[in-house]
Amino acid sequence: MATVAVVGGGVTGLVTAIGCARAGHRVRVLDRGPLPNPASTSSDQHRALRVLRPDDVEGTARMAEARRRWSELESLLRARFVRPVGVVTAGTPHELAQAFETASRAGVPATAAAPETLPPVLFPAGTSGVLDPGGAVLLADRFLRAAVAWLAAHPAVTLQPGCAVTGVEDHRVLLAGGAAVDADVVLVAGGPWTGELAGPPVVLHRQTMVYLRPPRRLAAWWAAAPGVGRIGADRRAWLLPPGGGALLKISSDAVCRVVETTAEPDGEPWAGRLLAEPILAGTEDYAVVGTKDCHYAADAVTGGPVLARVHPSVWVRSACGGSGFGAAPLVAREILGRVTDKECV
Repeated sequence: MATVAVVGGGVTGLVTAIGCARAGHRVRVLDRGPLPNPASTSSDQHRALRVLRPDDVEGTARMAEARRRWSELESLLRARFVRPVGVVTAGTPHELAQAFETASRAGVPATAAAPETLPPVLFPAGTSGVLDPGGAVLLADRFLRAAVAWLAAHPAVTLQPGCAVTGVEDHRVLLAGGAAVDADVVLVAGGPWTGELAGPPVVLHRQTMVYLRPPRRLAAWWAAAPGVGRIGADRRAWLLPPGGGALLKISSDAVCRVVETTAEPDGEPWAGRLLAEPILAGTEDYAVVGTKDCHYAADAVTGGPVLARVHPSVWVRSACGGSGFGAAPLVAREILGRVTDKECV
């Protein structure tokens, strides 16, 4: 049996804590806020779980495994937080041919999705769609609540909300006031604040999202609609359908920007720019219910997600947007595989 300290109660931290507890290890989860923390990067109504990565066979196979693990988590937690509505990706004829080849090589299903079958969605000129039927919408906040409830009831798990962490050393987490928590393995998954504690250099991004309510005449259509990606003027926009208590959400990398801190002022009309993107037909008929700015960190060199070992016993996972949420079970599996590493324990 090992002792595992998890710094950060977002999706990666919670999924890792669940895996370690199920494997018989003692787990302590520390978060600067409440658990679950509504200010965490993971907190949101929903996130996309894309299985098919049109130009990445290995990545597609990995995400198919992540999809299976999310279904297992639903069974374990006895909660429903995966909406199996599929995800459509827009593409040119060449891109779609590549997507179907990728699906075939990875052993996952894929079907054509003509734009006329999704009339409320604006497809870029010259594109059609490929449906990833294994894709889903993850009801993020619903999962976070279910995970915290399961962990709180587990005898080998200690939850410490409202616990400010000031630093991390090998086998030790330093707390405000001079206290410390010793552990065989430490996972730092503190979202955008991870870089302040440990880890390689990252770049902080801010992403604006707008939440909409469809017009009543389209409510039934949207209730069974898939997620859609690679749309918008420069094909960097995406949408997640309403359902399961969540609203329709749109966003685009066109309104993603680099910031120094999460508190940095931001006076640009980003929500207005997003609403002006060609994403929905008849946008004026949709009621804007709210907007939200999320933050995520990416590797300063590769621009991708970060999973780094900074000490023999310390692993770091920085927040990396929606793709990081979907891949969390895979990251947790890798961390769990290291818990018994002789260098750590």
